[in-house]
Amino acid sequence: METGSLVMPRRVVPLARPDEGQAVSNARLAMIVLIAGESMLFAGLIGAYLVFRLAARNWPPPDLPRLPLGLTAANSVLLLASGFPMGRALRAARRYDRQRLARSLGQTALLGSTFLFVQGIEWVRLVRHGLTLASGTYGATFYVLIGCHGVHVLAAVTWLAVTALLARRGAFIAGRQAPLEMCAIYWYFVCALWVVLFPLVYLS
Repeated sequence: METGSLVMPRRVVPLARPDEGQAVSNARLAMIVLIAGESMLFAGLIGAYLVFRLAARNWPPPDLPRLPLGLTAANSVLLLASGFPMGRALRAARRYDRQRLARSLGQTALLGSTFLFVQGIEWVRLVRHGLTLASGTYGATFYVLIGCHGVHVLAAVTWLAVTALLARRGAFIAGRQAPLEMCAIYWYFVCALWVVLFPLVYLS
């Protein structure tokens, strides 16, 4: 009688496939949720504005100053033009051109800051001429709606400035460009919001 060793059968474990990446990254998913929430906020504000606008007999009231259409139109072109250096920044990031990336982000932030500065001058002039938050429904809806957008532009400009500093330090290497892409998406979002708000508030 031969004695043999007892050999346990081996279970074949399939090799794990390399991670092919999520269809939507966590960063993109978070940005989608953020923009969806912001869109709902502005949809509510725009809806309230339209309700008051359509219910008013005179809009704007004859005793209140008119909005500076020419200045704001030029300022709008300035804001929308900021999309071009942002596009250059994204292209520079794909080529890992750190200097051009930082420079383009800085230019975008500068245009956004100029937009806010001109808008601040506009508000000071309007307040001096009597258009304030206490100027009835017209003044309240104007400052709440346009002011809310201004706060978002300020947040986006701050994000751009921080991103530009990180770009100068070489933070956005291959595989680590998600923060830059999210910043660009948010900037395009605030610019797109202004495309809706400007004709609604200044041209209607």
